[in-house]
Amino acid sequence: MAREWIVAAGPASLDIAVGLASKLGAKLAKVESIDFPDGESKVKILDEPRNKSVAVVQSLYPPQDKHLFQLLLIAHKLSEDGADVNAVVPYLAYARQDKEFLRGEIVSLGVISHLLRSVGVRRLVTVDIHSAQGLGLFSIPAYSCSAIPLLAEYVSSNYKLRNPIAVSPDFGSSSRVEAFAAVIKSEYVSFRKTRDRRTGDIITEEQDLNLSGRDAIIVDDMISTGGSVAKCAQLLKKYGAVRVIATCTHALMVGGAVDKMMDAGVDDIVASNTVPSRYSKVDVAPLLASYFQTL
Repeated sequence: MAREWIVAAGPASLDIAVGLASKLGAKLAKVESIDFPDGESKVKILDEPRNKSVAVVQSLYPPQDKHLFQLLLIAHKLSEDGADVNAVVPYLAYARQDKEFLRGEIVSLGVISHLLRSVGVRRLVTVDIHSAQGLGLFSIPAYSCSAIPLLAEYVSSNYKLRNPIAVSPDFGSSSRVEAFAAVIKSEYVSFRKTRDRRTGDIITEEQDLNLSGRDAIIVDDMISTGGSVAKCAQLLKKYGAVRVIATCTHALMVGGAVDKMMDAGVDDIVASNTVPSRYSKVDVAPLLASYFQTL
């Protein structure tokens, strides 16, 4: 028999929580949150969760530390009150640091793992984690759903594509771009990108491509400052692409990212609602619901 769920809506992800509860036919347990003048958060669970399976939905987009601590407070209270706590974190902050790239660096995703376990979280579900290897840092069951097929379906349904090609700005997203291309039935290519770990400077190697008259769709898990996408878009336009559409699951868009990408030749941006923005055109609630319906 399918498990009965309660969905607890964290302050950062009310819309996804409402959608998830609707798809699961579950009760929505609202969480009351207020901020003190000094910035501290106070949260209160408005329902009785004892002996219930609860999916706490809280994305960790900026301010990520605040949203993380709210998640920890909610999870701890639910666990303390006897609930089986499942953390649904559509955007998982700190996932890029899943290993010690340079001596002395902190593996921040490992710290997140310890924090979640310490407050009683028994399962983590996220969407398009930066690297699947990072899931190995969790001692609780951890799973990453992919919104890439949904993004591809949106692009295919809402754009009249001209001989499209799906493009990964680096080899790290090669599996994503392959999945995207399979949906829109197109070719795909992965660029080679190197990043200076100390300065953050990005170098994208040129390819021997002729994209005259074609649409190019850039596919990535996240867009933060937009530097990688901008460099990729410049090359795609140089190769003759008539339109460049940038797609990603997590549209953080910091540091003037949108202007940077548009100036480089990006014509449109499509993202999911793991991070709310004007580009959040794809809802991940049905994706998350499909996962929970298997438990």
